[in-house]
Amino acid sequence: MLETTNNTLIPLAIGSVAYFTLHSLLASLRVKGFVQQRFPTALPAYRLLFNILSIILLLPLLWLVHQDSGSLLWAWQGSWHWLTMALSAFALGGFIWTAKAYDMSTFIGLRQWRERWQRTEDPEALHISSFHRFVRHPWYFLVLLILWSRDQYLNQTVFYALVTAYLIIGSRLEERKLVHQYGDAYRRYQRKVPGLIPLPWRWLRADETDELVQQATEKKSNRHNKICP
Repeated sequence: MLETTNNTLIPLAIGSVAYFTLHSLLASLRVKGFVQQRFPTALPAYRLLFNILSIILLLPLLWLVHQDSGSLLWAWQGSWHWLTMALSAFALGGFIWTAKAYDMSTFIGLRQWRERWQRTEDPEALHISSFHRFVRHPWYFLVLLILWSRDQYLNQTVFYALVTAYLIIGSRLEERKLVHQYGDAYRRYQRKVPGLIPLPWRWLRADETDELVQQATEKKSNRHNKICP
């Protein structure tokens, strides 16, 4: 069992790092800008193709994780088991709830394709749902809840640790783009609301939410008018 685990653990770790690096690179404005300049006709399909490629490349990693989980490191038992089950159920419900705050057509890339979107930034406006008032990246937080509320096996734990590291680093890279897109409104949002883990003393009031969304909309509109007079 140990030999098998070692044989799958190394490819899993290397493949995960390669996947996360490629994912961040392709999501960057620099690569999108290159496509915009060199292959402008492909830009409207970029987000859609990016999402499809992300899923396809993730499948081998998931196969490696689950075809040999490795030795058991710890298992949630007794009342802890029921607590982790409740957390997982909460996370699944949270995904459904927060999805309503997103334009899923834009998230997937279908809107960009239909409208032949020719800009590197996505057309979606800043959305701050009820959940976003307490954590800036609710989906990342919910993913972490699901991952770490499972019984932990060696290969799974290594993969989950790499996913966690990527969510921390990737969220910061993503927020550089959001600051570029929404300006001071997003900086104010960063100061008020934590990034990955909700904190009871840091949250956004409803009136502050409306103000930030309006400010971000004006910022994005002004940038668009300067680019396309």
